[in-house]
Amino acid sequence: MKTLSDNWFAEGLVDFEYKKYLLLAYLQHAKKEFDHVKLYPVLGDLIKQHQTLSAFQKQKSNLNNAFPKKLTGTDISKLKLNYEKLVEDGEMMQELEQIIEFAIPKLKSHIESGKDIYNFIEQHLEIESVGLTPIYQREGYVLLTQEKDSQIYIYRYEVSLFQYSMDKFRSILLKFVKRVNRSLVNTIEQIKLDLARTYQELPNPATWRIHSRHQVPLDESLIPISKRLLLQHIP
Repeated sequence: MKTLSDNWFAEGLVDFEYKKYLLLAYLQHAKKEFDHVKLYPVLGDLIKQHQTLSAFQKQKSNLNNAFPKKLTGTDISKLKLNYEKLVEDGEMMQELEQIIEFAIPKLKSHIESGKDIYNFIEQHLEIESVGLTPIYQREGYVLLTQEKDSQIYIYRYEVSLFQYSMDKFRSILLKFVKRVNRSLVNTIEQIKLDLARTYQELPNPATWRIHSRHQVPLDESLIPISKRLLLQHIP
């Protein structure tokens, strides 16, 4: 099982053992991806599933607190009033609660494993500006390299600003340009000059090199982590 629907815990047959089987199959797939150092899209999906279940659990708690209750007595020693719920959870809701209480810690554990891998990769990335850095840096190129690999992956990047509610955010888009082999002649600096000559709309492009000291999957790990690292360095 490669993924779960957004409403997997509540749709179809609401049965704890069945949903437990679905979740464990999904988590087994996630573990296999992490074992191969492939973080995305699995890590993002795990986080989304955890957020969905946590939100449902919170809403359910708020709903329960809103139901009318009957005063049944007092506990003087604890200065506490005791209440009895007038509306009890139905069988399906109890089954959902059992599913969610089982799933949330399992998801959180796998998220933490993914974050550990993410942090390890990020700590072993080196970023540097190639040549002189222009004032305009919202567009440019990033060159991805890995240890013991002569290939250089060239991407054009563009930083965009967008607003959500009252907050402003930045996003970055990478577009693959080409792959070249590094050599004594084809240096990082020479590649920047060639890019400026070929794509003249950026005559002095901001160019960054991100190097991984470990070989990791390009699409599933190096690119998404590099995007976040690049955003941290672009003003």
